[in-house]
Amino acid sequence: MVETTSLLSPEELDALAAGVQDGSIETDTGLNIEARVLKHDLTNEDSSLGVNVSAVDMINERFVRQFRLGLLEVLRTTPKVNMAKVEIMKFSDYLRELKPPLAVNTIRLNPLRGYSMVVIEPSIIFSSLDNFFGGLGGTVESLPPGRLFTPTENSIIKIMMNVLFGSLQDAWSPILPIKCEHIGSEINPQFAQIADENDLVVVSRFASELGNDVKGNIDLVYPYNSLKPIRELLRSRVQTGDDNDASDKIWSSELKSAAIDAELDIKVTLADIETTLKQFESLQEDDIIYLKKTDHARIYVNEVPVFDADIGSSNSHMAAQIVRSLAPKT
Repeated sequence: MVETTSLLSPEELDALAAGVQDGSIETDTGLNIEARVLKHDLTNEDSSLGVNVSAVDMINERFVRQFRLGLLEVLRTTPKVNMAKVEIMKFSDYLRELKPPLAVNTIRLNPLRGYSMVVIEPSIIFSSLDNFFGGLGGTVESLPPGRLFTPTENSIIKIMMNVLFGSLQDAWSPILPIKCEHIGSEINPQFAQIADENDLVVVSRFASELGNDVKGNIDLVYPYNSLKPIRELLRSRVQTGDDNDASDKIWSSELKSAAIDAELDIKVTLADIETTLKQFESLQEDDIIYLKKTDHARIYVNEVPVFDADIGSSNSHMAAQIVRSLAPKT
């Protein structure tokens, strides 16, 4: 048997005991039993560390700008697309708030890890379909949960996804060049398992409005684990400020390119007169209307006065020669 030996002598032990009794030696410097303790489940991911939501917001802002322009070009209508606050939640909680049928698209964003998901509400699909074929953007109020999309509706979904892919790739390009790939489609989000039920997902929701005040949501869902490996990259972009002059110049150039082919209504007004309804109703063929003499005619662009001009002819055609601009100098 091994003998146990004390590290302190009997005299030292007696002195220690006496010090505790008279209070000269403090006895409450050990464990802090009054410390505030928070429960932590080691099986759950901690969303307080890792992905910088501000970086995702910056990506979403660029996405919205590009997506609006893309839809305008395809649907020939001006959509309203507004980004909501980015949320981090359990995948099961996200699925619980969805009601099929929905256009659920599983996608891969190379080189990000795993699969992501794009969810489009049917109101947006039907409004886009109506706009695409020249309508005013009407939609269907309600659909049975198991209702499948027709081939024509799936074609519209494919067109919208192509616009979304291009916009998303442009939005990510200043941070990380990505390549979007469509993996599959469902009408029930329960079948698109991009993550386990208890896994966290990053949800970007875009409230969209098309046509006759038709409203709906488009959700872009990233698995939390897919963004974790690039969290330092996302954080550094926010710290350095990604919306710099170069990004603004790119945006300005793209906006100019999109607007340069817009159609304008131009008219030339020689003179204006004031009359009464009675005089106007009495006008007949061969009547003469007398105009006040003016120095110049006026050129209007979309009802906005832009130039003064002289009226004449050129190459056997009536013509207006611009004399001066009415636009304010900047």
